[in-house]
Amino acid sequence: MTWTLPNTLTVIRLATAPGLALVFLLLPRPLADWAALILFVGAAATDWLDGRLARAWGQESAFGAMLDPIADKAMVALALLVVAALSGLSVWTLLPASLILFREVFVSGLREYLGAAAGLLKVTRLAKWKTTLQMTAISLLFAQGIFAHYFGMGVFGMDGATVDGILSGAIPDEGGLNALYLGLQLTSYGGLALLWVAAALTVVTGWDYFRKALPLLTEART
Repeated sequence: MTWTLPNTLTVIRLATAPGLALVFLLLPRPLADWAALILFVGAAATDWLDGRLARAWGQESAFGAMLDPIADKAMVALALLVVAALSGLSVWTLLPASLILFREVFVSGLREYLGAAAGLLKVTRLAKWKTTLQMTAISLLFAQGIFAHYFGMGVFGMDGATVDGILSGAIPDEGGLNALYLGLQLTSYGGLALLWVAAALTVVTGWDYFRKALPLLTEART
């Protein structure tokens, strides 16, 4: 292994994965939400950057090619685990997260079984869109906890009628509650919507890989 910058970024991304859970064990909220969001967005940025740097600088390596998908899957899997836990294992979060994790395990097992022939299963443009939507959805769902905290602090001590009056515009919004409420709605419903779209693409791309692998599986048996 050579400690090039692309390989170093990949290792950092892999090390970030357990950190997403540890911050919620070690830090109070919303500090933990901020830390998780920064860690995840930073790790997602290295996913975009390391491959491009390796190709641009001629630093592609077997180590990087091996570790990059492992780091990606570990980061997404642990992030989904944390998001599902924070949602109280809500079915609206747990179900798409389970579909995504099942597909990742299934395709990884398929590639391992095929061995060298797995190189014929190229990453499709749809699979790249799936990954982008996953990253965006998880980032929004981490940000949801931040908006929820500050909105809750803003309405602390208010009765329901006062909160409704501020949100409807009948009472002056001196604390910026409308902006916090809008952020909470966008991160909550937007994150969930994108997570479901990502789960749907996950199923579609998983089936596409399986369909393309069927002839290879037949050859392997014979």
